[in-house]
Amino acid sequence: MKEKIIEIVDLTKTFTTKDGEIKALDNINLTIHKGDIFGIIGMSGAGKSTLVRCINFLEVPTEGTVIVDNKNLATLNNKRLRELRRTMGMIFQQFNLLMQKTVIENICFPLEISGVSKSDSKIRAKELLELVGLKDKENAYPSQLSGGQKQRVAIARALSTNPKVLLCDEATSALDPNTTRSILELLKDINKTLNITIVIITHEMAVIEEICSHVAIIDESKIAETGRVQDIFTHPKTAPAQRLVYPQGTRVEEYLSKRCCRIVFDGSSSYDPVISQMILACKTPINILFADMKDIEGKAFGQMVIQLPSDEVLADKVVRYLHSRNLAVEEVDNYVE
Repeated sequence: MKEKIIEIVDLTKTFTTKDGEIKALDNINLTIHKGDIFGIIGMSGAGKSTLVRCINFLEVPTEGTVIVDNKNLATLNNKRLRELRRTMGMIFQQFNLLMQKTVIENICFPLEISGVSKSDSKIRAKELLELVGLKDKENAYPSQLSGGQKQRVAIARALSTNPKVLLCDEATSALDPNTTRSILELLKDINKTLNITIVIITHEMAVIEEICSHVAIIDESKIAETGRVQDIFTHPKTAPAQRLVYPQGTRVEEYLSKRCCRIVFDGSSSYDPVISQMILACKTPINILFADMKDIEGKAFGQMVIQLPSDEVLADKVVRYLHSRNLAVEEVDNYVE
């Protein structure tokens, strides 16, 4: 069992406005373990950005407890809270670089504030620029960089104080798909090589599937479902999770018109020619109505909806064959494309 790095217990956050109180977070319970890449996903306004700000106490919860690295943040004085925050780097959607400073000066800035000498700060900054693939950009200004390069600088700056946790609040939302993939690959490498726990806040399921080992789905200020990404992808239990996973955003049963089944490939079986072998073994054709493959934690995962033969005996034979291959199979009805 991995050691806990972040534990949130019964957390509620309420804001007071001129129109009354707004509950941004409602009874949140969450555990994140050391070394995980943990995703928090939800639609705009669900409360996920407020949650990440509660994790480092930039927002103080109205109720509940936040424990980071075995420290209850509510019990820390201002000095100790600042010290703990230095163990939690943070990157944002809009990069938040200092436009009047060069790349290397941006990275050195938090180190110098912490009392590190300019010479030592520069050595550390050069190491980080090499880590993020920008060692030739140290004297450039942010205005001379692409969006992806700016985010790499922001990541290097967040790593400058050797944090144990990296909080990423919609860090790829302003980037194009190719740049997003490169930033996610960089974060995976950082997690692997530096063993830094990463918390990803996003509204994009593709980001969760690409990088995260675990996920919490937040809906209307509450945690709807939490668990390993592959488990939630295979068997989403709640309506918010099903909207993220199932074709067309809704559980497939609502779209079916004939006897069909949904097959889930779990990372090992997806590379096997299961469907062609099934056709040969059962001596019957099938119709593929939907198929989708995804890369989760470096493994191929996918789902497929097939139309079963009209002959009930053959249809049962197909289902038994799929079960014999240790695939997750659920029968569904009334599918239409």
